[in-house]
Amino acid sequence: MILSIETSTNVCSVALSNAGVTLKSEVLRGAASHASNLTPMIMRVMESASLSYSELDAVAVSSGPGSYTGLRIGVSTAKGIAYAAGKKLISVPTLSILAHAIFEADPEAKLACPMLDARRMEVYTSLIARDGQIVMPTRAMVVDENSFGTVLAQERVVFGGDGSSKCQGVITSPNAKFIDDIEPLAAQMAPLAYQKLTAGQVENVAYFEPFYLKDFVATVPKNKVLGV
Repeated sequence: MILSIETSTNVCSVALSNAGVTLKSEVLRGAASHASNLTPMIMRVMESASLSYSELDAVAVSSGPGSYTGLRIGVSTAKGIAYAAGKKLISVPTLSILAHAIFEADPEAKLACPMLDARRMEVYTSLIARDGQIVMPTRAMVVDENSFGTVLAQERVVFGGDGSSKCQGVITSPNAKFIDDIEPLAAQMAPLAYQKLTAGQVENVAYFEPFYLKDFVATVPKNKVLGV
């Protein structure tokens, strides 16, 4: 059994899975604070399955990129449970979770472009083939009309994630397909986490850190800037 935690966006979700199949899950969208909601959600999912932490095989967590605060909360919680229960820790890239959701939504898709919103016209993105091959590594990209032009000239690409909606009017190739309502969820982590567990691809519980992609930059509230 694997407990999965996903907190990379404003959606907070947890799930329990066995052998790559999700059994229980809970999702909270638009949460004011992952910090106050995540632990109660985990407790409810564990209780609904009548499962103790000692019965888990591993704890899986979405590793980023994404919200700095969300990732920090999710990874800290996952590490805490894994350490206390003596369980393995598995990290699943957030964009791989999105790509899995894209392939589920479009069974004919061969190449997915997951996108996470990174303000203005910038996104965190990657290109991932159905077999899991990374065609383009994760990067931060400012999207314009030429983005992905070489790939789109040759094959169909399916875009999804909260960063893709702002690109629909910019990327106009007939080979570009956009799917709405694609989001990273813990329930979609099941097959990816199980694959990593069976392959022995686990993290060091003490030293693992999220993949932020960009350094965190603290902002000063406007009233402080004005001296109010």
